[in-house]
Amino acid sequence: MRIGYFLSCEEFTPAELLDQARGAEKAGFQALWISDHYHPWTDSQGQSPFVWSMIGALSQVCRLPVTTAVTCPTTRIHPAIVAQAAATSAVLHEGRFVLGIGTGEALNEHILGDAWPNANVRLEMLEESVEVIRKLWTGRFVNHRGRHYTVEQARIYTRPETPPPIYVSGFGPKSTALAARIGDGYLCTIPDADLVKRFRDDGGGDKPCQAGFKAAYADSVDEGVRIAYERWPNAGVPSELSQVLPSPRHFEQASQLVDPEMMKEVFVCGNDPAGHLEMIDQYAKAGFDEVYVANVGPHYQGLFDLYAEQVLPRLR
Repeated sequence: MRIGYFLSCEEFTPAELLDQARGAEKAGFQALWISDHYHPWTDSQGQSPFVWSMIGALSQVCRLPVTTAVTCPTTRIHPAIVAQAAATSAVLHEGRFVLGIGTGEALNEHILGDAWPNANVRLEMLEESVEVIRKLWTGRFVNHRGRHYTVEQARIYTRPETPPPIYVSGFGPKSTALAARIGDGYLCTIPDADLVKRFRDDGGGDKPCQAGFKAAYADSVDEGVRIAYERWPNAGVPSELSQVLPSPRHFEQASQLVDPEMMKEVFVCGNDPAGHLEMIDQYAKAGFDEVYVANVGPHYQGLFDLYAEQVLPRLR
């Protein structure tokens, strides 16, 4: 299993994200995820740099493969622009780039005033966006008139020798089936063996399956719980709400219903390597090929040291 590190744009400045990428590579992590947000989930996270600027900068500070986790190429950014951004990213990273995509959240995608479609329409839009992106990656002039997108006389000139893979996220049966049908791989954040099986049975076969989880490194479990609840209480908000709430203040309101003890259910808190190994094992048993860990809070160097000394050696 490949173990990677998850760069959270919602919480860290550009300089901190680059520092984490360097630290992750030095510690022995094998790849990077990076989130694509316009807003943080809550104001306590407090950041949200533009992911495509960060991906370009990452190419200059490390040589780890990078996957967007995930970009929504449907509403806030037209798929023709995502196609150009991803192609340039693949060139900068010398082919070590994966375009991870999903149907997004209103939190990020509503900002231009467009209506936020229902889940079925969002899946339909995602499928057409992949069609547009792959057409443009051929290097030919593209004219496309579909139900949701129009492209006129567009051509992408700066492209990698091989188009980057497109991995599709899925958290339910419909999105996972779509990922199996149109994706080169699958992304998720829950260790659900049934979803992995559905992906593989519905056409995904042996394509790569990536997943991620969050940790709050600290000197004690209680301190980790405190940091996790302070920075990411939204992790306890039900998933459907996460797709429809439109602003950080709404997530802060919803998070008032979250109990701090719930953080122990979704985060690995503290500094015990056993908790990390147990979490990784859950994803391995569910059938994932790659797992990415994000650190919440300021102690990411502690997490890097922990993995370099006590987690990654055991996994090898």
